[in-house]
Order: sequence, then structure tokens, then C-alpha cells
Amino acid sequence: MTITATALPKSGEEDGTVKYAGIGPLELEAGGFLPDVVLAYETWGQLNAEASNAVLIQHALTGSTHVARGATDEEGWWEQLVGPGATIDTNKFFVISINIVGGCYGSTGPSSEAPDGRPWGSRFPLVTLRDSTEAEARLADALGIDAWHAVLGGSMGGARALEWAVTFPDRVKRCAVISVGAYSTAEQIAFAQAQTLAIRQDPNFNNGDYYGGTAPEHGLALARRIAHITYRSALELDFRFGREAQHQETPLAAAVLGERGRYQVESYLDHQGTKLVRRFDANSYIAITEALMSHDVARGRGPLEQALSRATAEFFVAAVDSDRLYFPAQSRELAAALPGNVPVHLIEAPIGHDGFLTEIGQLSAQLRESFFA
Repeated sequence: MTITATALPKSGEEDGTVKYAGIGPLELEAGGFLPDVVLAYETWGQLNAEASNAVLIQHALTGSTHVARGATDEEGWWEQLVGPGATIDTNKFFVISINIVGGCYGSTGPSSEAPDGRPWGSRFPLVTLRDSTEAEARLADALGIDAWHAVLGGSMGGARALEWAVTFPDRVKRCAVISVGAYSTAEQIAFAQAQTLAIRQDPNFNNGDYYGGTAPEHGLALARRIAHITYRSALELDFRFGREAQHQETPLAAAVLGERGRYQVESYLDHQGTKLVRRFDANSYIAITEALMSHDVARGRGPLEQALSRATAEFFVAAVDSDRLYFPAQSRELAAALPGNVPVHLIEAPIGHDGFLTEIGQLSAQLRESFFA
């Protein structure tokens, strides 16, 4: 098997720009097969001679690999944490973020070209988080990274970090799992199924073979609305919108149902759906959502404590106090099952689950002390 990766850049010159690596064929946990997988990734900083300063940051469900702006003008999603002089100081650490297999930001996914020259579409196989970890390990090999100084992420990114620590215990020295538990619960799977079904029932979905035609934008936008409700707290929605009507619209004035105006919160959800449609592929949304459904670090490894006993990393666990998607209780369950005495750090944010993005700076001091001093 031949693995090809872009040569490592000199420090700073290509920070925050997308690179690509071919990692060869990938046999998948659920029985599928991808004959030629490409991973898209971004890096910041420079790998030292010992390859001991590498940090892997895992993106969340619809996140990109653009963690920090680097040499670009585009703001990254963890600017509070990553950059020159930041907690994860890119003058000291070599940071990498990899687009998950199944994604639409450069890695092989449903919209990618299959061997017959057509997009994979409905033929794209089920990819689990363990599959994505295997793929990322091959990229690490190609870059000369035998072990990570730290692997961390929030939400699905945290699930991916945890899977790394258990699947490759000798390759992860430190692991930060933020705003996610040890497995996807029945409720989380239920929310996810509603989202994927919204896309599949769009008249334009065509069983996933919509490329070259009209994309299932309405279904994808509806999926995002469902998801976004779980990303924000009831308190925040009430505080921001209450029962107010959208400007120049009248929710309680309509001769027929189809002419009713919107409440502000409805307009907000419409906006969130429209934004995602502009940047994301519907098939990738299904593929990655179902990968997250597969999240269960103990699957096939015995009881949770036994499964986690494989890990040798130092752990950092954190939750958002107002999270109603991945409840803090799940973080506490994970921490209690991990080897040693692992505390649960709390992000205090009324916003809900998305606090792992907007308020990540609250963990800067604790992460610096624990992992990045």
C-alpha cells in the first residue's frame, strides 16, 4: 500500500491551508470498502525533530478543518485556543486537523468520484468513528508522527478523540474529551435519525444520487433546524426570541394556515438551515451523522471500565453546564469509568451545547496547565 502526503511545510508558510494525502484502500468495520481514500487536513506550526510536539484537533459534525486562521484571513472555530502564543501555542506545537472520511471538505465522501468516474452517492458505505481513526492513523504514519502529544475535540470531535485513545493507546499521550459521553444514547440516536430522515424524504434526494441535478436542500435545511434546537438551550432561545414575531410578519394573522407569519425563533432556525445548505453536502450530513450514531467506545471491548482500561493517556474531560444534547452527566459517567481520578471541568454558558465552541476559552488555563505548559 502506498501512502502519499504533502511534504510538511516550513513553520507558518502554509498554516491553515488545506492539504491532501492519499492513504490507500480502507476496509470498513461494517463490511464496506473504499478502494482509494484521500484525507484533507490543515496544519499549524512545525513538527519538531523528535516528532513529539504533534497535537490532533478533531472537528465536530459539520465543522471544517479550519481550527485557526494561520496564514489565511478566515477565522477558525477554536481561535480562543489555538495560535501563536495561545494555549495550544503553534510556535511550540505542531497542530493538525483532519476532515473525517465521509465529509465534504476534501476527504473522500459521497460526493467524491468513485472508480467508475461517477460520484459515490447512494453507493457510499457506512463509515464508523473507528474507521475514521484507522484512516487518520495512516496519515499520522505518513507524516512521521508515532504518537500524539495530545488529541482533543468537542462534541463528535471529542468522541473521535476518545476513540483514538482507546484504539491506539500507545499513540496518545493526552486526550481531552469535551461535550460528549462514552457512547451515543438512544435519545441522541433518535435526534440523529430524525435529521437523516428529513434529508432522505426530500423529493430531490433520489436515494442519494442527486449529483448533477437538484440537491435535497429543503431536507438538509430541516435536518439542521432539528439539530440546532439541540445545540442551544431553552433559556437562550427564550431570552433571545421569546414569543416575538419576526419583523413585519404576523404569526396570528392569516386567513389560511399557509399564510401565517413566523415567530422570531422560526426565522432564526430558517437562517441556520439556509447557512448550512450553502456549505455542506446532504449525503455527507447523513454519512457523518450515522458515524456519530455508531459512537460506542466499549463496543466489542467489554464493559465500559474494561474498555477504557486499554487507554494509557492522561485524560481531560469537560462539559457545558447547560448542554441538553450531551448532558454533563454523560461526561461524569465517562470520567468515573476512566482509569485514575479524572475530574470533570465545566464550561459555564447559558447557550447550551454550542458552548464548547463559543466559550472554549474558559478551559484555556486548565488545558494549559494540564497538557500544554
